[in-house]
Amino acid sequence: MSDESLPGAVPSTAARAILAEPVDALPDLTAANMPNVRAEIRAFFEPAVQRALAASGVETTQIRIAGVPCLEVLPPQITADWPILYGYGGGYMTGSPYEDLIIAAPMAAATGARVIIPHYRLAPEHPWPAAPDDGFAVYRALAENPFALVGESAGGNLAMVCLLRAQKAGLPMPGAAALLSPWCDLSGAGDSLRANDGRDPFLSAAYDAAASAFYAGEHPRTDPDISPVYGAYGPGLPPVLITTGTRDLLLSHAIRAEHVLRAAGAATRITIWEDLWHVFEFDDRLPEAALSLKQIAEFITAHMS
Repeated sequence: MSDESLPGAVPSTAARAILAEPVDALPDLTAANMPNVRAEIRAFFEPAVQRALAASGVETTQIRIAGVPCLEVLPPQITADWPILYGYGGGYMTGSPYEDLIIAAPMAAATGARVIIPHYRLAPEHPWPAAPDDGFAVYRALAENPFALVGESAGGNLAMVCLLRAQKAGLPMPGAAALLSPWCDLSGAGDSLRANDGRDPFLSAAYDAAASAFYAGEHPRTDPDISPVYGAYGPGLPPVLITTGTRDLLLSHAIRAEHVLRAAGAATRITIWEDLWHVFEFDDRLPEAALSLKQIAEFITAHMS
C-alpha cells in the first residue's frame, strides 16, 4: 500500500521532498529591517496566494469592523449564515491577511462562509496589547450573532486570548474554533522548542525568540493575555480542533493548549500529523495540507449547523 493511500499516517512524497530542500537562512530580524522582511515574505507567498484565489473562486474586499481594517473573503456561493473570524500568523511581527489567503480562501470555499481577517497592528512598531486589542474589537462586534473562530500560529494565540477576554467580559462564545499550530506560550517553555529546532523547516527557535521579544517587551511572558496557555478558562467554551505535526516547533504549545481547554470543559480534538511541521497547511504542494483544511472545514460546519 502506498504512502499516498494513508494520508497522515506517513509523510507524503511531497512532504519528503520538501524536507529534503535546504532551509533558507534566517533574515535579519531587527526592527529597522522588519519592513523588508515583511515585503520578502509577502513576495515569497504571492504565487501560492494566487493559486489559492484561482482554485477557490473567492472574492476579497477591504472592510472595517469596529474601526479595525479587515479583509473579507467571500466564497463563490455563501451558504452559511455565520462568518469565520480568522487570525493570521507571523509571530505578531510579520504576515498579513493577504498571505493567509492560502488558508482562508479554501476555507471560505469549503464552508460557504464569509471569512473575516482583522489586519491587526504588528510589533515592534505596535507591541502587546495592540494585536489582541484589534482582534478582540472585531470579535466583540461579530459576537452579536453566531460565528466561528480560526487562527494559525500567532492567530491561534489571538483566538485563545479572545476566548479569555470574552469570558471575562461575559460575551458569547463562538460556535466552534480551530487552532493551527497555536503560538500560545511566549515564555520559551516546551520540549519541542528544543527538540524540533532544526527539524521544522518553517519555524526556528531564533525566530520565535525574536518575535516574543518584539511583541512582549518587558512584560511578563506568562501573562495570560500574552501567553494564553496560562489562562484560567471557564465553562462554556466551544468545541475546538487543534492541528500540529511531529516536527512542529510549537508541538508542545498545541498539546498544552489541548490539555488546558479540555480541562476547562471544552470538547477538544487534536490531530498530530506524522513528520509535518509548523502550519504545514500553508504549503499547497502537500496532500496533507488539503486534507487537513478539509477536516477543519468539516469540523466547523458540523458544529455550526
